[in-house]
Amino acid sequence: MKKQTIIIIPAYNEEKNIAGVLNGIIAAAPGADILVVNDGGEDRTEEIVREMGVRVINLSYNMGYGTALQTGFKFALKKEYEYAVQIDADGQHDPGDIPKLLAEVFNNKADVIIGSRFLDGGNYGAPFIRRVGMLFFANLTSLIIGEKITDPTSGYQAINKRGLQFYTGDYYPVDFPDADVIIMLHRAGLKIKEIPVNMYPGVQGKSMHSGLKPIYYIFKMFLSIFVTLLRAKS
Repeated sequence: MKKQTIIIIPAYNEEKNIAGVLNGIIAAAPGADILVVNDGGEDRTEEIVREMGVRVINLSYNMGYGTALQTGFKFALKKEYEYAVQIDADGQHDPGDIPKLLAEVFNNKADVIIGSRFLDGGNYGAPFIRRVGMLFFANLTSLIIGEKITDPTSGYQAINKRGLQFYTGDYYPVDFPDADVIIMLHRAGLKIKEIPVNMYPGVQGKSMHSGLKPIYYIFKMFLSIFVTLLRAKS
């Protein structure tokens, strides 16, 4: 594992899952530093992380998934890390895939490596409506960038320094950085690649796409993609 690598974990009230995620990361990537961004949570997440000897940044209130991630990216750049992995705190991402993701950026295969749950016959289970939405935005993204994308909603990624610099820019979304960000990356001239990874439903069965959130998500994503296409290419 290269010394300039950091694993960034956005977390919001993940006291039941965070220890298992951290133990998995430590086993899979023993040479990497780890940063948890506690997104205004009100449970014991921070306490557990500190007890395990892992660095944590606390946001004063819940600012959104994208903001928590970008906080980690800005920290990585400030501390001069060359590579980063973003991984969720709910246990749906298998830390065992971290070396595989990092190998791609270490070998300059792309600026951003996306872990896809659908490549190579992946059988990730998702509710029918959500699966339809994933397929729709995957096809839309693929059409716009002229490159096959199977999992634009994946939050499991490895990023090089060029990607980190882009992710700390003003256009990075504060809530759902998904298909719109892939399109932004492409239009900015950054290289994107997907590789297969293992993913599981969130350990506690939580979803940021529950209730009325899918309606907001679809509207927001369409709007963000539209605005992205209106902007001049970088």
